Amino acid sequence: PFPRLHFFAIAQAPLFSKDETSKVNLTVAEITDQMWSARNFLANIKPEDGKYLSASCGYRGNLATQEVDDEISKIQQKMSDDFVTWIPNNIKSSIITVPPEDTPMSGTFVANNTALKAVFQR
Repeated sequence: PFPRLHFFAIAQAPLFSKDETSKVNLTVAEITDQMWSARNFLANIKPEDGKYLSASCGYRGNLATQEVDDEISKIQQKMSDDFVTWIPNNIKSSIITVPPEDTPMSGTFVANNTALKAVFQR
């Protein structure tokens, strides 16, 4: 029903070099903040210029489900104005217990945001 709203913003967390692995203390909160940060998006967009229709947060590593749910709840409360009101329960999360090879945990973010229209207007 919404043909112009089917482009996805993708982000990956953490983003740092292998040399910095020992310097970074990764937590679920840090991974979540990085996933929602525009600096980690793989497209040059400003998410505040649009609205989120839906989002998916995929976590990898040995993580507690309650901790992930708490972080997603905080995001929903903090960013409630950035989501459309007519789609309830618009953030989904999943946990894959197998961690990546080079870090103890990671996150992949896929969201449908109307700010992606700026990529096509350039």
